[in-house]
Amino acid sequence: MVRSTEARSTNPEAARTLAQLLEGKVAIVTGGNSGIGKAIVEALAHRGAQVVIDYRSHPEATEELEREIGAFGGSSFGVQADVAKLEDLQRLVQATVDRYGRLDVIVNNAGIETRTSILETTPEQFDRVLDVNLRAVFFATQYAAKQMIAQGGGGRIINISSVHEDWPMPGNTPYCAAKGGVRMLTRTAALELAPHGITVVNVGPGAVATPINDATINDPQLLAKLNAAIPLGRMAQPEEIAAVVAFLASDFASYITATTVFADGGIMQSSPGL
Repeated sequence: MVRSTEARSTNPEAARTLAQLLEGKVAIVTGGNSGIGKAIVEALAHRGAQVVIDYRSHPEATEELEREIGAFGGSSFGVQADVAKLEDLQRLVQATVDRYGRLDVIVNNAGIETRTSILETTPEQFDRVLDVNLRAVFFATQYAAKQMIAQGGGGRIINISSVHEDWPMPGNTPYCAAKGGVRMLTRTAALELAPHGITVVNVGPGAVATPINDATINDPQLLAKLNAAIPLGRMAQPEEIAAVVAFLASDFASYITATTVFADGGIMQSSPGL
């Protein structure tokens, strides 16, 4: 018998368990004040984590998110840091330890794209995408891992990758190259860090209803075409990706490492038929 979502959510014991899933954990979320990052911040905070919200712009959005989390008794604070700058990444980790005393989880979510092909991409565009989407993930992993090793007790490193770490997207070549790099970074770093009790996992979203996809969402023909290509028939909501991250940050995911968890509605496996 399948029980409804509503029935599950009104179970007091289940609600308490959910609220305590990440109790005592300290987490950083890069690019955390909008889109998928914001949903991840909310999901971790609702499950008991103390969350550091990294952001590059729109401090007012970060302040509003802090107020939202405080309203339900959660704990968070924002740090303005450009992940493409290594000194900012180091400052982000240090600010977290200064405030909360430790670091248990880092979610490397910040990312950009140029939607340019191999023939169009300029060196400046290539460098910017790789700096944010790969180089920053590499060094955020390094800085977080060093802190986790120093404090003991292991940790979780979760990278928001993409179906395009493995699935080509013509016309977005720098992005695909960066995500392909994150794929192997995750697998290799996970093996190196396993002796320290640190897991490294990718989450690979497919199409997600965030502002970056507004052009598609607001065009009925484009949206219908996209939805038809997704076996589940719709884009993901940011909260659905965030729920996967919250699970991977928890002790329930203690044996998952060196892999990617795809949350794509089946789009990578879709086929037009023969």
